[in-house]
Amino acid sequence: MLRFIFRLAAMVALSISVIMAVIDTTRSVAASALVMTPLNASWLAVSPDTRAAFETYVRANASPLVWDGIIAWVLGQPGFAVFAVLAFLVYALGYRRRRHEFAPTN
Repeated sequence: MLRFIFRLAAMVALSISVIMAVIDTTRSVAASALVMTPLNASWLAVSPDTRAAFETYVRANASPLVWDGIIAWVLGQPGFAVFAVLAFLVYALGYRRRRHEFAPTN
């Protein structure tokens, strides 16, 4: 059951990644230049209240270095790339290894 949840989460993250990539591609074609929207800009455009609440939560419960060093860097990366990496990592957690069965030798 847990593997199913990880795979479902990976599929959702990959879907978001593809949607964000299509939006960036459309903007790039319209501008005749490469456009890669940072995750922070996309998040602020969709829901600025949750973005502010997330920052407040992280700053209150973790070191300010966590926000300034790690999370701010991740939010500065292109959104499609962040969700693609997230999809890969979550899928890897839900991956089921196949057992290799070797044929018996005579």
